[in-house]
This record gives sequence, structure tokens and C-alpha cells, in this order.
Amino acid sequence: MEQVAFIVWRESVEALLVVGILYSWLRASPEGRRGLPWLWGGVGAGLLLAGALALVLLGISSWLSDQGQEWFQALMALAACGLVVQMVVWMRAHGRGLKRELESGASERVGDDHWWGLLALVMIAVAREGSETVVFLYGTVLSSQASGDVVAMVLAGAGGFSAALLTFWLLQLGGRIITWRRFFKLTEILLLLLAGALLVSATDRLISLGVLPTLVDPVWDAAWLLDTEGGLGKILADFAGYRAYPALSQLLIWLAYWCVVVWMLRRASRAAVPAPSGRAKAPVAA
Repeated sequence: MEQVAFIVWRESVEALLVVGILYSWLRASPEGRRGLPWLWGGVGAGLLLAGALALVLLGISSWLSDQGQEWFQALMALAACGLVVQMVVWMRAHGRGLKRELESGASERVGDDHWWGLLALVMIAVAREGSETVVFLYGTVLSSQASGDVVAMVLAGAGGFSAALLTFWLLQLGGRIITWRRFFKLTEILLLLLAGALLVSATDRLISLGVLPTLVDPVWDAAWLLDTEGGLGKILADFAGYRAYPALSQLLIWLAYWCVVVWMLRRASRAAVPAPSGRAKAPVAA
């Protein structure tokens, strides 16, 4: 359940960041205030699209056989892993110029009085965060075998969203302890660890399906030191892909994952969009 709360928290903060930037910009002028209903319409439309995706995923899963569900769950975990990495890399490259890019896109639509364009801009932004949340949650829950208590999951999601509202408010206040830069740095690490856990969970299913060879199984037995049944071992298993009995193929894939991620982040940092000088500080991700 802690994974559910974390994912909802992180994605909600990012969606609130996008909506908050556009809301503040529109309220700054009488002409911009005319676009506020279109802003909230875009938020609603984005949430509806994300909800539609959730229904599609549930429908697909219910149609599949037992083996088909194993394949589907493995593919969903891989898709969630890929989306996490893509999001982190994108924020590393564009976080510094996010405010400028959003305001520039909104300015073009307001200047031409194309409020439908503003609605589409917000809808796409919210639907992107919402759909990522749906895929992350679906992949995480399936990969962890946590079909679990629906009420507990709903409460975890509600807690994550409430924490996101509080976090957004604190970040808006600014300060030396909690800043946008520190927030994105910390959550970037946690998200990449979670993506690694999703990748390892996908390899578990692929090995059980006989698609991925183990090579050596296990490479070592660390259960005597740190078991995955509870405590710190379970937390590391859920958030970082720790295995007490890892297969060699899993270990090699996990190491390759981190090599690729480090390379992509360095490349994104070199291509990062600089924040405009001479203006108020915008939220940054790197």
C-alpha cells in the first residue's frame, strides 16, 4: 500500500504543478481570467481520459486466461518501468524551463482567443499524469501480487493525494529546507528505485513463464541477513527490487537497467532547457 500512496503523491504533485502554473498565469490579467473555466474543463477532461484507461486495462485483464494474465502483468510492469524512466528523464531535461514552456503555450492560445487550445493543453497535461498513475498503480499492484483490500488501496490513494496537496502548498511557500529542486531530486531517486523494482518483478514473471532463462539460480542466498517477508527486506523488495535469492539473469538485467538510466540522465542533463534569467524563479527538477 505504501507504493500506491507514493505513486499517487508524486504524480499528483506534478499535475498540481502544471495546473498551478497555468492558474496563476491566467489570474494575472482580466483577459486571462476568461480562460479559467476552460482550465478546469481541461482538468476534468484529463481525469476522464485517465479513468477510461483504467477501465480499459481492467477489461483487458478480465478477458485473459491465467497464462495470458501472467503475460499481461509482466508487460504492464515493463510498461510502468519504462514510463517512470521516461518521466524522470523528461523532467531532468525540461524541468528548468517547464514554467516558461507552459506559459508560452498558454499565451499563444489566449492571444488568439483559442480557448479550446488551452483546454486541450491542460487536458493532455493532466491525462498524461493521470494515465501514468493508472499504469504505475496497475503494474505495481499486479507485480507485487497485492490484489489485496480495495478499501485499503483507496485509502492509500486518498492519503497520497492529501499529502500531495500539503506538499504542493509547502513547496509554493518555498524555503531552504523544502524546495522544488530538492523535491524533484529526492523523488527522482525514489522513482528510479521503484522502476527497478517493477523491472525485477517483470523478470520474476518471465522466468516463471519459461521465457527468461535463470542462468544461475540463485546467485546467492541472503535470506539469513535480510529476508523479504517483512521489515526492511520487504520495503527494499517493494521499492528497489531486492531479492534474497536472485537469479543471475535478474541481476544482469538490473545492473544493465542502472547503467542505461545513468547514461540517459547524464544525456538529459546536458540537454536541459535553461531557466530564463531575470525572472522569478520557476519550479525546477534538476
